[in-house]
Amino acid sequence: MSSPTGGEPRVSGVAGGKGGVAANGGAGATARPTPAAMTAEAYKGELDGRHKAMADAISALAGARGVKALDQRVDKAEQELTGAADALGALTPPEAVRTQHQAYVTSLRDFASELGTTAGKVGARDLCTSSAVLTDLEGTLEDLDKAGEALERAGDYPADVVDVSAKGKQSRRLSNGSFVRKGALNGRSSLEIDNGGSRDAVVTVVRGSSKAFSVYVRKKTTFKVRGVRDGTYKIFFTHGVDWDGKNRAFTRECSFERFEKSVTFKTTFTATQIRWHDWRITLHSISGGNARTSAVDPDDFPK
Repeated sequence: MSSPTGGEPRVSGVAGGKGGVAANGGAGATARPTPAAMTAEAYKGELDGRHKAMADAISALAGARGVKALDQRVDKAEQELTGAADALGALTPPEAVRTQHQAYVTSLRDFASELGTTAGKVGARDLCTSSAVLTDLEGTLEDLDKAGEALERAGDYPADVVDVSAKGKQSRRLSNGSFVRKGALNGRSSLEIDNGGSRDAVVTVVRGSSKAFSVYVRKKTTFKVRGVRDGTYKIFFTHGVDWDGKNRAFTRECSFERFEKSVTFKTTFTATQIRWHDWRITLHSISGGNARTSAVDPDDFPK
């Protein structure tokens, strides 16, 4: 390119004024210095300071027992990982691991964001156990695990915070009439259970502070429990999808209810007769039904 001809190069402006014109023609433009990369030791210290809290939050989520505890731990994990992603994202890592660092921070942000979505599903009772939550998070959980391992391999940095895995979505069911818990059934009365709803159910019958029995009743079926002993009982039931036998809970679409009035089974003996009470309950709304139900706090539901 040829040099300009004619006249002299000069800069104009107002002495002492605001917003003067810079010599390169830009209005007040200044170049920001590039932050110096951290030393490997300093960077390792920053990761180490976040590692335990993040790993503990994820492990605590995986170990949650009960819907309310799960709800709280999902929220806590979201807050912990969001804070870590923000703090680590502001760092300038050693040049040798810059690519791995950026992938790690992105995975932290994605996982934290997904935790926020999952928290809503737990609150709505669409997800009810830690295994269901991990399955819902499976994709971003695996991405975070791989990103942490990659950063760790690149320089022995403490970045692998995932020590749990998802088992995949399941739809486990017991056979109709399977007893989850079976107490003494040597009475004369019976309890017939009609589950006409769209989800399987487990009915738990409680006498005083003791569980008499819990029985699994599949959707659109009935089952009669025979041999119920005399006494006054409270009846609880939970609906849901995918029965986790180990934790004795549905993993998805769960609800918790009870019949507001107790039922009494009584055997009467006369000189010529023996009479006893049988009961029939429905777990879905029917025309003319006279037994009201109400929601139960999951923590108050008989375990």
